[in-house]
Amino acid sequence: MNRKSFLTKIGAASTALVGLPFIKTQASADAGVLHYEKRSAGYSANDQIQIALIGTGWMGQVNGNTASELPGIKITAACDLYESRIRRCKELWGDDIFTTRDYREILNRDDVDAVIISTTDHWHDIQAIDSLNAGKAVFLEKPMVQHVDQAYAVLDAEKKTGNVLQIGSQLTSDILYLKARDMVRNGEIGKLVLVEGNFDRHSAEGAWQYSIPPGVTAEQVDWDTYLRDLPYREFDPKQFFRWRNYREFGTGSSGDLFVHLLSAVHLVTDSMGPSTIMATGGLRYWHDGRDVPDVMLGMLDYQETESHPAFNLALRVNFIDGSGGGVTIRFVGSEGEIVVDWTNVRLRKATMDKRPPVTINDFSSETREAFQEYHRANYPEPPPSVIPPSEFVYNAPEGYDSRKHHFENFFDSIRNNTPVYQNGTVGLRAAAPALLSNESYHEKRIINWDPVSMKVMSSGQSGSN
Repeated sequence: MNRKSFLTKIGAASTALVGLPFIKTQASADAGVLHYEKRSAGYSANDQIQIALIGTGWMGQVNGNTASELPGIKITAACDLYESRIRRCKELWGDDIFTTRDYREILNRDDVDAVIISTTDHWHDIQAIDSLNAGKAVFLEKPMVQHVDQAYAVLDAEKKTGNVLQIGSQLTSDILYLKARDMVRNGEIGKLVLVEGNFDRHSAEGAWQYSIPPGVTAEQVDWDTYLRDLPYREFDPKQFFRWRNYREFGTGSSGDLFVHLLSAVHLVTDSMGPSTIMATGGLRYWHDGRDVPDVMLGMLDYQETESHPAFNLALRVNFIDGSGGGVTIRFVGSEGEIVVDWTNVRLRKATMDKRPPVTINDFSSETREAFQEYHRANYPEPPPSVIPPSEFVYNAPEGYDSRKHHFENFFDSIRNNTPVYQNGTVGLRAAAPALLSNESYHEKRIINWDPVSMKVMSSGQSGSN
């Protein structure tokens, strides 16, 4: 494949959410190891995808390292507003990569096929739109935008250009959640009624207290550009290096972590999203100048659709979880539960006697005898049957990395015109409830959302799901 035909493939790639990977299981009596077909293979020089990093802080460098570990991927350019990070990029990927503080210079380069955008949330929308319009495939960190109303222009650019857009919530590619989805679809837990998701941490790093270089100046970080269209203020290194702590630059714990949980829940349940959103919480421990909570709880209602019954979703983020923290999502049904964490899927089942209960101790002996006779006649003992295991565990293969798998799917979409796993629409349906959780928390109100039309509804309206 020559360069021209390769770039044509980028422009033609589909962005529908179908075609998830084949997964098989090697199982014992009560445990199994999941396996999946890798899409990576050897590629010639003409098949090589050349990528640029826009935003090379910690997350941007993790994304760059992960992507470059896959065959046929080469980092050719990097952009950041902090000079020290640009120097670090050259240390990681070679002195020959092009570097700049202006991401638009990257978009003008012919040696860039795709970009990975890992900037602050308040830059996501315009950088994604500019990149799509420049003919680049785009991997955009979650949440896809800082505010819901910014997403529609991103969706328009995705549709008009036809270029690949994948949002970076890797759990949508995770084989653990794909297995959980299959189990829910197969009725393993009966009727779904409740989902609980938590993303807890117990460290200063987890609470976003990132390192600040001593003596750093506004000129070293290009402070004016960083502000974008925000009102000018004197350089504040905390607002640059610890940007997640501030509403003007980030999206708080819900935009950072609720969105992961929502992405996974929507995948497993085949849901487009909730109809009502309510959030509470508070700043309980990290009193470091931040204006977002460090403990946040979300309560979301999902209406019945063709894909799933009505259920409730409870979300939690706690940045001072003294138990050590962790990530789990629990899908609870009428006949069992599925619990997913970083390494396994656990299915637990419980049986319930389908016969009416016998609660007759408060009756007279004559009435008790009559009732027992009636019960035996109408609800006989069930015949003996084999009792299946009450618990079964599916483990991810050793060394499995869902982030790498997500990038693998992104690059496969570029090369082979296969659907991405989290396009703009799917990304918005996860991001919107997370972002609206912020509004609910700060404004102390319940928000109505239409997950089909992807619009906020007034209090008197009802959604179309």
